[in-house]
Amino acid sequence: MPRLADTPLSVLDLAPIRQGGTIADSFRESVSLAQLTERLGFTRYWLAEHHSLDGIASAATAVLIGHIAGATSHIRVGSGGIMLPNHPPLVVAEQFGTLATLYPGRIDLGLGRAPGSDAATMQAMRRDPHAGVEDFPQRLAELQGFLGEVQPGQRVRAVPGQGTHVPLWLLGSSGYSAQLAAREGLPFAFAAQFAPGYLHEALHLYRDNFRPSDTLDKPHAMVGLPVIAAESDERAEYLATTAQQKFLNLVRGGRTRSLPPVEALDWSTMERAQVQQFLGAAIIGGPETVKAGLERFLEQTGADELMLNTDVFEAEDRLRSYEIVAEAWRG
Repeated sequence: MPRLADTPLSVLDLAPIRQGGTIADSFRESVSLAQLTERLGFTRYWLAEHHSLDGIASAATAVLIGHIAGATSHIRVGSGGIMLPNHPPLVVAEQFGTLATLYPGRIDLGLGRAPGSDAATMQAMRRDPHAGVEDFPQRLAELQGFLGEVQPGQRVRAVPGQGTHVPLWLLGSSGYSAQLAAREGLPFAFAAQFAPGYLHEALHLYRDNFRPSDTLDKPHAMVGLPVIAAESDERAEYLATTAQQKFLNLVRGGRTRSLPPVEALDWSTMERAQVQQFLGAAIIGGPETVKAGLERFLEQTGADELMLNTDVFEAEDRLRSYEIVAEAWRG
């Protein structure tokens, strides 16, 4: 089983917008976090595509990836993920081919199927409501063609993009992406940061069905999970009420801006259970609690990499959480 000290750690940033803050604040804080985690030795810094959510500022994901890559020097920057059915594969190849040309060897392209939005937003994006249900493998193959070497007779080319071979990851919270990643011989990232219920089954499906490819000779699984570290367990539990409020408001159909932590939440038994379903993989606590939790999570999953998402209200607390994790990781 992998040891924490030997396991690459990475960052998932949803560019959260907090109550009383601005989107410009969110972008500045993302740059600060990327610069800090680069210094701390984290491997990747990924941003996720969401649309029409007032608490998430990473809708123009490729643009923000370029901004973060330009403000750092060596950490890998990528998408966790780009929702491929929202875009023509040619456009995705051009965007990420441009990024890979500007920042050689540093760009990852994680791909998902979900719309990252609601039905009204899907309509505004002109997304076919059936996109990604049956045609995702074809869209993936088309994208791979635009990022690979030019083939004889190929009439349409991604310029930039062709020949850049941007590394692809498949993302998911179900068995579909796990099985497709296995079939295609691609690395797989599971979204336990919001949907941990299917984690173990998805990992089994991926590993049991993996076929070696030119990309990978054996399965490589990364797992995203919520982590909130603070100076004490009590402090971390208090800070975690920001994430709990966000999911509670999501359950209630409310706004998703980050709210200040509270001493107690006003929620029903059912609402609490629903929030806990979202945050079932969360590791929350002081330094020793977080270290033990990460080691236990690795033992349970055998993950090759971990991607941490820390959702707290104050930027300083987010930075400190990653510092504490790094101290436990390298200590």
